[in-house]
Amino acid sequence: MQTNANPKTPGPLAAAQAAITADTATADPAIWITRVPDAEILEQARRLEDEGPRGRPLWGLTAVIKDNIDVAGLKTTAACPEFSHMPAVSAEAVRRLVEAGALILGKVNLDQFATGLVGVRSPYGVPRTVFNPAYVPGGSSSGSAVAVAAGICDFALGTDTAGSGRVPAMFGNIVGLKPTVGSVSAAGMVPACRSVDTISIFARSVDAALAVQRVIAFYDRTDPYSRPAPAGFLRRAALPPAIRVAVAEVGALCDPAVTAAYQRTAALFTTETVDLSPFLAVARLLYDGPWVAERTAALRAIITDRPEILHPVTRAIVAGGLTRNTVDAFDAFHQLAQARRIAAELFTRCEALIVPTAPFTPTLAELESDPIGPNSRLGTFTNFVNLCDLTAIAVPAGFGPDGLPAGVTVIGPAWSEGRLAAIADHIHRQTAEALPPPRIDPVQADETPLFCIGAHMAGLPLNPQVTSLGGRFLRTARTQPVYRLHAMGNRPGMVRVASGVSVAGEVWALPTASIGALLAQVPAPLGFGQALLEDGPCLGFVAEAHGVEGTTDISSYGGWRAWLAREGNA
Repeated sequence: MQTNANPKTPGPLAAAQAAITADTATADPAIWITRVPDAEILEQARRLEDEGPRGRPLWGLTAVIKDNIDVAGLKTTAACPEFSHMPAVSAEAVRRLVEAGALILGKVNLDQFATGLVGVRSPYGVPRTVFNPAYVPGGSSSGSAVAVAAGICDFALGTDTAGSGRVPAMFGNIVGLKPTVGSVSAAGMVPACRSVDTISIFARSVDAALAVQRVIAFYDRTDPYSRPAPAGFLRRAALPPAIRVAVAEVGALCDPAVTAAYQRTAALFTTETVDLSPFLAVARLLYDGPWVAERTAALRAIITDRPEILHPVTRAIVAGGLTRNTVDAFDAFHQLAQARRIAAELFTRCEALIVPTAPFTPTLAELESDPIGPNSRLGTFTNFVNLCDLTAIAVPAGFGPDGLPAGVTVIGPAWSEGRLAAIADHIHRQTAEALPPPRIDPVQADETPLFCIGAHMAGLPLNPQVTSLGGRFLRTARTQPVYRLHAMGNRPGMVRVASGVSVAGEVWALPTASIGALLAQVPAPLGFGQALLEDGPCLGFVAEAHGVEGTTDISSYGGWRAWLAREGNA
């Protein structure tokens, strides 16, 4: 069963009717904790239909909300009936969805208090995975992922602390976008590990998920963990012609079908094999370190006064935080600081780190036999991401011989969602049956196009100077035939002449405010000036004529990449 079709926008009423039909056909009550009645869904849809789009970006799209996120008028349970309460106002993220024209269908199931990656720790039942009901749906955002995978809704909100927005995406063969922590307000969300929690997004394409994040991302002064975002971090880049990504040897950690899918994905790119052990060590701290105590702190009143209301496995995990030592916490903080430094250095060399989303898919029987072990294994490649302040997009990567989906996750530094989207979408298109063309954002008013011709191009050593300042790839381009190109050590120099050659390069969009910062890193006699491209002028890298005297003229190669290929350096 493939579920890769991109959400359409046929109009709210048709979308609502389609959602109701799909839910009836799926016939899985364990998806839901509170389902809005059909009549109310249709009435909301008619109202939206009568109003018209009014420029609302999500008009006509249907959504479900994980039941640890408040929706006014629908109870919040966090999959614990005794915790249930009726919020007077919606979480800020939900309020923004409604303002953008989305139609909320209801609240969906989860591992209780978002503690788990399996989707079975709920008194409301276990949502059925759409591929084989003998296997777990993944958690903690089980209902969110299954609702999208089953075609009931266009997108869903989940949450992600240790991988809850990514593991269920793999099991449902859909996209799971884990935003930068602090980019989406957590107001109205029941916390798990408050310092590393984030609301997450499930959809059937990368662009659809990114469109939702654009709506819900904002700086909320009432949320102490909210952070001001750099301008344009959600603007969609195009796929650069050359990408270097970090990969790892995972065969000893994954089932063969997952390893095979991962290797096929890695073959799409230029790769650097890295040691994941510092990140895997940090991953273990999430459930064997101070962050267990942070989960305990979120539920302190319950665990001390009413522990009997908790699911037995949830209670066992959360109670463990009561015995954690502060001195051990500081050891963990120092270990985390080192892992964050390693990650920062990694992303000066590579555009992204790609890992399997989960190493295997456990059966319900395995979880019945061992409620803890398989869950822990599922977090192998997810637990470290939020701790290390990274962002991630989980995407489908094919199917194994058993018919179960495999997936990979594209990971980058905080605030890199727009750039990662190009890589994640490219991977998804290798196995998706039908996706619309990528939705590349045009140059915005606060951006300046910059024509790069040398080491600042994608995949080359100085490209991180561009991306670290918020640059995003737009397209390849060529100049008019009025230049000579010279090799100046590890960089080219392009000089305008009366009659010359056309030089190949790339156009990147940079925040205009960052142009000066990039120029400050460019040594003389290189600088910025007007470059005459085939389709018009553009700011670009140029050289002063006297600066190229005595250097090698490489104009006949037509570009720096061709010169490097000739030298055997690309």
